[in-house]
Amino acid sequence: MEHKQFKGHVILLPYPSQGHINPLLQFAKRLASKGVKATLATTHYTVNSICAAHIGVEPISDGFDDGGFSQAGNVDFYLKSFKEEGSRSLSQLIQKFKDSSTSVTCVVYDSFLPWALDVAKQHGIYGASFFTNSAAVCSIFSRIHHGRLALPLTPESKPLMLPGLPPLNFRDLPTFLRFPDSYPAYLAMKLSQYSNLNEADWVFDNTFEDLEGKVSKGVSELWQAKLIGPMVPSAYLDERIKGDRGYGSSLWKPLSEECMEWLETKPSQSVVYISFGSMVSLTEEETEEIARALEESNLHYLWIVRETEQKKLPKWFLESNKEKGMVVTWCNQLEMLAHPAVGCFVTHCGWNSTLEGLSLGVPMVGVPKWADQLTDAKFVEEIWGIGVRAKEDEEGVVRREELIKCLKEVMEGERGRDIKSNANKWKELAKKAISEGGSSDECINKFVQHLMAIVEQIN
Repeated sequence: MEHKQFKGHVILLPYPSQGHINPLLQFAKRLASKGVKATLATTHYTVNSICAAHIGVEPISDGFDDGGFSQAGNVDFYLKSFKEEGSRSLSQLIQKFKDSSTSVTCVVYDSFLPWALDVAKQHGIYGASFFTNSAAVCSIFSRIHHGRLALPLTPESKPLMLPGLPPLNFRDLPTFLRFPDSYPAYLAMKLSQYSNLNEADWVFDNTFEDLEGKVSKGVSELWQAKLIGPMVPSAYLDERIKGDRGYGSSLWKPLSEECMEWLETKPSQSVVYISFGSMVSLTEEETEEIARALEESNLHYLWIVRETEQKKLPKWFLESNKEKGMVVTWCNQLEMLAHPAVGCFVTHCGWNSTLEGLSLGVPMVGVPKWADQLTDAKFVEEIWGIGVRAKEDEEGVVRREELIKCLKEVMEGERGRDIKSNANKWKELAKKAISEGGSSDECINKFVQHLMAIVEQIN
């Protein structure tokens, strides 16, 4: 039997939420496909929800092994516990492999967990920070960390003008910057990403050159990231990883089969797919407005409403709309977006969802709610031209009339045609970036070459 060359062993450590596990797990698969041993280290609470071919999965502790974040009940408390217990258990995991033939070469850690770099350095191994949001958002937060921007950014201010970025109005800025006192723990976590970044051996971001190369260059003196995205399963892009149709992690049970059967009965590009991701919680009023818009628009729809949110759905809606639409608690979003029947994606514009919609060429209606979603929505509409952003009223609610207008704009008419054309263009550019010889693929190859050089030095 031919002896396979050892190209290094990378431990990948995500923040334990769906939107962070997915891109880091996908990066693990990319590395494994190039011959690197990849191990995902995730919390005891999430470890059983992960299953991906050729990827090792190992548990570490956040101090709340039975219930994760919900068991902690407080962001500050959780993050402090995760730093303490996570550092200890990550250290034990590195030690476990130390005397084996596959000792750890590098820890690729979620940028939300900068303490992992300290652990890697204590063991004399390399550390790489992985950012799961857009380069545009990193550009803003890195400048705040370095004292180039002061908080709060107020509505009276002129548009924010930064190198490599379009003018950003108040409504385009991440919530934490407009109202820094509203989420102090999250703001602190966002800024801590840069606390020891100068000591990292590599910095990666889940975006790509054609999409945000100009943005990345504009902040390169403060934040030198290699753009390695989009971290979307290979089946929807370059198809070089066999059988890679899903991320391989789901914290909820997906109901994809019945969704697919229902979509099969619908005409091409006739269905509105609606999902606000794994974190956003709408109010009853916001949920009612979406329900009314769907009823009045007379469009087919597939609406993802997590189990904890189901009680907010109006009773009349569930009873009267069985013919036009379907409401489910969770599904494999990529499979739905890839289906020919889906013509529009109503999204909260979280970065993963934005990249998925863009990579699959699906026109979007952005309904951003908080954090970085507002900035992502700006780019979706104004910079990349792949969707429209719904306007909120003075109470912060997107009313039914506004949502109907946006749906009609994207699904019908001249602007809809332009959006579809742009969506197809970006789909091809995303595929090109991660395909053989593409900009992201080359960045990943260079990382693998570095790992191999390190292994050779040690041996």
